[in-house]
Amino acid sequence: MKRLKKTLIIIVSILLLLFIALSVIIPEKLDKKFNTVTLSPPYTASSEAEQLYNSLDFIADMHCDALLWKRDLLKKHDFGTVDIPRMLEANMGLQAFTIVTKSPKNRNFENNTDETDQVTLPYILQRRPIKSWFNLTERAISQCDALHNFETNSNGSFRVITSVSDLKQYLTDRKAKKITAGFLGIEGMHALSGKLENIDKLYNSGVRMMAPTHFFDNKVGGSAHGVSKAGLTDFGKQVIKRMQEKNMIVDVSHGSPKLLDDIFEISTKPIVSSHTGVQGTCKTVRNLSDEHLKKIAKSGGLISIAMFEHATCGNTPESTAKAIKYCIDLVGADYVALGSDFDGATEIHTDVTGLILYVDELLKLNVSQEDISKVMGGNIKRFMLQNLPK
Repeated sequence: MKRLKKTLIIIVSILLLLFIALSVIIPEKLDKKFNTVTLSPPYTASSEAEQLYNSLDFIADMHCDALLWKRDLLKKHDFGTVDIPRMLEANMGLQAFTIVTKSPKNRNFENNTDETDQVTLPYILQRRPIKSWFNLTERAISQCDALHNFETNSNGSFRVITSVSDLKQYLTDRKAKKITAGFLGIEGMHALSGKLENIDKLYNSGVRMMAPTHFFDNKVGGSAHGVSKAGLTDFGKQVIKRMQEKNMIVDVSHGSPKLLDDIFEISTKPIVSSHTGVQGTCKTVRNLSDEHLKKIAKSGGLISIAMFEHATCGNTPESTAKAIKYCIDLVGADYVALGSDFDGATEIHTDVTGLILYVDELLKLNVSQEDISKVMGGNIKRFMLQNLPK
């Protein structure tokens, strides 16, 4: 009996050591594998672009999935696309940290179901809280907690913004010292676990923006990449109403065309697309039609242009700049912004320190300095001051 007990202890110890080893090695390997850039730093641009970039009052971006990865964002890394030191280097004013809670295996842009999930195993290996391993709402909350912890341990160099008063205070403080900030969003309302009351739970964790769908259909409605391509469900209509009552921003990224139509029909607030391309320069199911671009602008919202090939039909900043210029010509510069999809398990044109290259490309397209200033962050600052909870 003693021999059996000793053998069991040895087996359990070996398994525990193996788990610890895997939890140290695998998460970083996955991060390095999936979050790559086409153009590596350091980045150089024209003297005109440098002068304009350095004069920008506010630089901001509406989409980043960095919280999905077990990366210490307080340290500068040579992989991935965002961390707080690189945000400071880029003079980033505000970055949306958008939370992914589930993603199908063999993910594609055409047709996915909710039957599989490739987030569960990495979550376990990252040694996230056990209650978040198999509960999507708790997964979202664990990522919210991570961002708040980065704020706590940043020695004052990073803020989490949840209200207009937070943003105003931050804008005042950053005049005197070098600091940066982020706010929280959700990519796919399956994070609600089908419960309306979880809107309040996520709101209380700091979430201020949510997109109904990601890569598959859920109880809220149909994804552009799902099976049904349906609109909002009755539950989804309740969710949109509840969000807007709380001044949470509705993000239509990844939604089916029918879902977008249904949202515009019932919405009483400005609508954003946090990361998108446009069919006018890149005709894919991922991208927005002219009709929907105009509806976003009419609502007073933001069209945030992404920085990866499937959204822009190119793998350089030039392709993103062309999509931005298309939107400016179609709806005006006041409704256009950056929506990179940094650290979104896809190859991005540049990391966050390469934003100057987008200024350079916009100048080449004869976009005015005033409009470039709006796109690079001015519009996001105005929008957040107008639409965050008071």
